[in-house]
Amino acid sequence: MAHRVTLIPGDGIGPEVSDAARRCIEATGIKIEWDIVNAGQGVWETTGTVLPDTVIESVKKNTVALKGPIITPIGEGFRSVNVAIRHALDLYACVRPARSYEGVKSLYKNIDLVIIRENSEDLYAGIEFEEGKDQTKSLIESIGKMSGKKIRDDSGISIKPISRFACERIVRFAFEYALYHNRKKVTAVHKANIMKFTDGLFLRTAREVALRYEGKVKFEEAIVDNMAMQLVQKPHNFDVLVLPNLYGDIISDLCAGLIGGLGIAPGANIGETMAVFEAVHGSAPKYKGLNKVNPTAMILSGVLMLRYLKEEAAASKLEEAVKSVIAEGKEVTYDLKSNPIDPTAVGTSQMADAIIKKIRD
Repeated sequence: MAHRVTLIPGDGIGPEVSDAARRCIEATGIKIEWDIVNAGQGVWETTGTVLPDTVIESVKKNTVALKGPIITPIGEGFRSVNVAIRHALDLYACVRPARSYEGVKSLYKNIDLVIIRENSEDLYAGIEFEEGKDQTKSLIESIGKMSGKKIRDDSGISIKPISRFACERIVRFAFEYALYHNRKKVTAVHKANIMKFTDGLFLRTAREVALRYEGKVKFEEAIVDNMAMQLVQKPHNFDVLVLPNLYGDIISDLCAGLIGGLGIAPGANIGETMAVFEAVHGSAPKYKGLNKVNPTAMILSGVLMLRYLKEEAAASKLEEAVKSVIAEGKEVTYDLKSNPIDPTAVGTSQMADAIIKKIRD
């Protein structure tokens, strides 16, 4: 029986890397019926919205989506199309593995981390008040009365909501992920030493949830700034990291740096009944249509999707093909060459062709 999957090609380099991933996924022999819909700047220019209802309706119907990078027009509509999709579908868990691949330039070897980021709350909730507005002045006045602390009148304000509900479900997700994938340790990352009522709630809830997994998965906690240093100094000491939204975004990029960059960093956004898989990198519009960029992150996001669909054999076959092509270093894009101006570098579609050949060999 074929899986029905929403495909959101995106814009900028999105259509190129999405097509590469689609072809590689199909080469595994898995039957997929693609429901193609689009979002982003191209759609906004023709429809007046960057996120048409048809996109959300398609994902709700199919429950699984593969999404290319999307441009959010500056100063128009949503703050972020990606965040809007996560909120609309309650995709509360962002999963970003960071794994070393032989042949990728990096200062580190044998990195194998998983970042699990809470997706629904924190400063990314988008509750902001603009400097100089009447409601902002009123809020500043109210905060002053309630807290006794003076905020400058010319301030902009962002609200950082963190709930026990969201903390409990993301930490539980992290522990269940660790159990399912035979991981040994979960580290809760926070700034509770300063933000005692938001990050403090996250940490207290993490400690409570960890008690349910005592003897099954080890639990540690770390302050976020210290974690950034430790990841650079001794990344092999860590396994699964669970973090509030903003820290998760920052630390996942740091971990991508440990393995050679965003070009090989896949991602998944998972809810109770739906999931959207996407590369961590952006839409890089200056490379649009040049058949130049590395499709690995998008293809590895397809690997995560196949595992979510319980197609383990196909996922392993695809990942091994990607690893083999990168390790050989012949039919890879310019960024995977030891010299980025190497004339033997191939394009996006040609690297996908090489991966497909490996799958079929």
